[in-house]
Amino acid sequence: MQPTPVDLALFAIFLVVLVAPFKIKLVEENLEGFLFVMGALAVTVTAKWELELIKTAAEEPIMKGIVPAVFFAGLLFYYGKGSLSRAMYSILKTVPMSVVVFTIIVALGLLSSVITAIMASLLLVEFINLMPLERKDKINLVIISCFSIGLGAVLTPLGEPLSTIAVVKLSGPPYYAGFWYLFDQLGLLIVPGVVACGLFGVFYVGRKADLNAAKLEIETEEGGLREVFTRAGKVYAFVAALFLLGAGMEVIINKYFIQVPSQVLFWLNMVSAILDNATLTAAEIGPAMSQVQINAALMGLLISGGMLIPGNIPNIISAGKLGITSSEWAKLGVPMGLVLNLIYFVVVFMLGFSPRVGL
Repeated sequence: MQPTPVDLALFAIFLVVLVAPFKIKLVEENLEGFLFVMGALAVTVTAKWELELIKTAAEEPIMKGIVPAVFFAGLLFYYGKGSLSRAMYSILKTVPMSVVVFTIIVALGLLSSVITAIMASLLLVEFINLMPLERKDKINLVIISCFSIGLGAVLTPLGEPLSTIAVVKLSGPPYYAGFWYLFDQLGLLIVPGVVACGLFGVFYVGRKADLNAAKLEIETEEGGLREVFTRAGKVYAFVAALFLLGAGMEVIINKYFIQVPSQVLFWLNMVSAILDNATLTAAEIGPAMSQVQINAALMGLLISGGMLIPGNIPNIISAGKLGITSSEWAKLGVPMGLVLNLIYFVVVFMLGFSPRVGL
């Protein structure tokens, strides 16, 4: 298959999006604007500018409920932070930090399929902001928790756009996907993964936090209502940018990605670290795929979404709230994502495990 000039231009944009946030400080500090420019450039290269696309990109952050949730939750937490601080202080006086860490990671991961990944990530950042942890430990706990939320949210169509799209696309023959379809198919892959994230969090963050908890005090969050509006605006720009970038990249996704074997597609889906995984799901998943292929494609998208900040809405919300940079996120996000991908690749392909398909 001969690449066209448009294909080459899109691959170049992809590489710039992947590398620039780590090499150029101005880009790292203005990631939303940078991604918006790259998304607009991708749409321009593919000549996809239409009124309908502009309208959808403008409405998408609102209609998905992402920006309203961030804004109203910000107001709620702003006015209720005194009560939250007292509650967290009471918990930490009686419960070991390692237990709190495990509970946050696992509970939010599993609940995200019911309360949505957006709400789970909003709760996450408020809890972590009130915890007596050093900045590095907060960042690591956020990243591990976002992997857990990204995995758990797929269990029902309520959790995130990826799961909604997958169920809709597989609702006809031969799968007749219903509300519990993804739970039935992926539950035995997802739930152990969420628990494993919790155990890793205890090992990587919780034990050290137990040692430091007695020496640290809970810090109250600085900033007023202006921060609530600013954060909602940044999330709006981020989501709109990812929509444009995904729309432009559909050309190479449809031309190259969906033509490859499922084992290769699993690893290619690491592009969801910087692209909207809902867009990739819409392009890749279909009733013609075998159940093992569907499971593998979804797992690849879910895990890789946690590797970098643009990969998932929970990442975007958490990084924006706590001021986490791309480099800080990648230090743990990339190796953790690679290890999880390798484990699931062995389980799904080399061991041939799939809950419904069997061994």
